[in-house]
Amino acid sequence: MSLTWPVVLAVLFGALLHASWNALIKSGSDKPLDTALIHAMGCVVALPIVLAVGLPVRAAWPWLATSLTIHIGYYFALAGAYRHGDLGLTYPIMRGLAPLLVALSSGQLIGETLPIATWFGVAGISAGVLLVGLSRSALAGASHGHALRFALMNAVIIAVYTVVDGIGVRASGNALQYVAALFLVDGLPYFALVMWRRGSDHRPAAWAYMGGRWKLALLGTLASAGSYGIALWAMTRAPIAAVAALRETSVLFAALIGTRLLKEGFGAQRAAGTALIVGGVVALRLI
Repeated sequence: MSLTWPVVLAVLFGALLHASWNALIKSGSDKPLDTALIHAMGCVVALPIVLAVGLPVRAAWPWLATSLTIHIGYYFALAGAYRHGDLGLTYPIMRGLAPLLVALSSGQLIGETLPIATWFGVAGISAGVLLVGLSRSALAGASHGHALRFALMNAVIIAVYTVVDGIGVRASGNALQYVAALFLVDGLPYFALVMWRRGSDHRPAAWAYMGGRWKLALLGTLASAGSYGIALWAMTRAPIAAVAALRETSVLFAALIGTRLLKEGFGAQRAAGTALIVGGVVALRLI
C-alpha cells in the first residue's frame, strides 16, 4: 500500500470538506444542536445509498458497532470544544494530535510498519497543526482550560475511531457500503440525547432553530459523509497512519475559513505551521 497522487488529491479534497462542516458548526449559535442536526441528517443521505449498494459483510459489523459507540463521545467533545474555544484553537489540536497517536499505535494494533518518510510526514503535519492551533490569535479570548480539555479528549477519540474504522473498512472490502451503513445510524443516538437534554420546555425552540438551519445542515452532512468516505476509501489503498495525517491538512482550510469568514486572526506562527504541514505532505508522498 502506498500514497499515489490520485489518493493524495482525493484526501486533500476530503480535508477541505471536513474543515467546511466544522466551520459551519462553529458559525452557528447552538453548537450541540448544529452538530446533532448535521449528523442526524446522515440517515437521509445514507439510506438511498444503502438501498443501492447493500450492507457491508458480517465481518465488518463488530467494527461498525464499536465505531458508532465511539462517535457519540466524539460529538459531545466536539460540541464542547467549539463552545469554549475558537475554531482556530480547538480544531487544530484535535486534528493535529490524532494522526500522531494513530502512527504510534498502528504498529501494535494492525501491524503496519511505517517507513521513515511516513514518520517525518506525520511528525511534520502534527507539529504544523499544533503551531497553527496554538498561535496567539487562536488563544486570545478563549476559555483555555475547558477548550483544551475537550480538544485533547477528542484527539484521543479521533485516533481510536480512525483505527477502528480503518480495520472495519478493510474487513468490509467496500468503502461505500461501510460508510453508508455508518452514516445511516451514526448521528441518531447523539441527536436523541441532545433533544432529551433540552427538556420539554425548550424542545419547541430547538425544532424552530433546526427549521431555519436544515438547508445549511444538509450541506454539512454531505461534506461530512464525503470527507470520511474519501478517507476510508484511501485507507484501503494506503497505510492508515499516512491517510490519517494527510487528512489533517484540513487545518489549513479551517484556518483560512476561520480567518476569512469567522474573523479569527492569522499571523506568522500560523504561517510557520503551514510550512511544516506542507513539508509533512511532501514527506508522506515520498513513501
